[in-house]
Amino acid sequence: MVKFLPLKEAVAENLHDGETVAFEGFTHLIPTAAAHEAIRQGFRDLTLIRMTPDLIYDQMIGMGMARKVVFSYVGNPGVGLLRRARDAIENGFPRAVEVEEHSHAGMANAYEAGAAGLPCAVFRGYRGAGLASVNPNIKSVTCPFTGEVLAAVPAIRPDVTFIHAQKADRKGNVLVEGIIGIQKEAVLAAKRAVVTVEEVVDNFDLHPNLTVLPSWTIAAISIVPGGSHPSYTHGYYERDNAAYLEWDEIAADRDRFQVWIQKNVIESSAEDFAGRVEHLRKAA
Repeated sequence: MVKFLPLKEAVAENLHDGETVAFEGFTHLIPTAAAHEAIRQGFRDLTLIRMTPDLIYDQMIGMGMARKVVFSYVGNPGVGLLRRARDAIENGFPRAVEVEEHSHAGMANAYEAGAAGLPCAVFRGYRGAGLASVNPNIKSVTCPFTGEVLAAVPAIRPDVTFIHAQKADRKGNVLVEGIIGIQKEAVLAAKRAVVTVEEVVDNFDLHPNLTVLPSWTIAAISIVPGGSHPSYTHGYYERDNAAYLEWDEIAADRDRFQVWIQKNVIESSAEDFAGRVEHLRKAA
């Protein structure tokens, strides 16, 4: 049964050292507050899965939390590199990180296979691409009906998935509006799921078709207004473009990175996120 918990408790109950974890969100609804709580609790040896690793994985990798990263794009959206991730991959600082790279199609299909309880995903992809030469988890299979050669990748089945969403109702159902990305499949593929939301409401009567995740798919819900900053939450606040530009300078320097993490993560809390988005909120 889904629990409504403070984020600190939700993370502590559902994430453990050495586990495989997905923090998913696409363009908006990135679960930054949940990632920051994981940093505060100091988890180690994680396998981090995310279609588009951006600032939150740069921060987690920079804090030495990741043993491996499974991804289909690594970068600071609209800006450039993820400098802490690059430092870890190229220089082993603060620790060496194993990488497993896929295409977006490969990752999406792998999540869908995990959600369906299948061992692998089979799809058309990777033709003419070089990823298969550097990723041994990309295989090919021959269709027994047509003889067509197709790509195959292992299903993604995280121990725990974290997402951010607009609303939960009091029964624990979760509503997502705007770009959904792969969050639904990432939750269904996981053993456990934690959702941070902007607010809790009595019901979704005005949005009956957007109850993407029923309560039985979720282990815990935490109310964290602003919890996706600096990404945006559709209908609530805009993307903080300045923060993405600033991050490129912060992450470029190891010492400056540590100072930022200490001030904005270690000495901060989930409650601080609401203030970070006040100047970005949409007019009612």
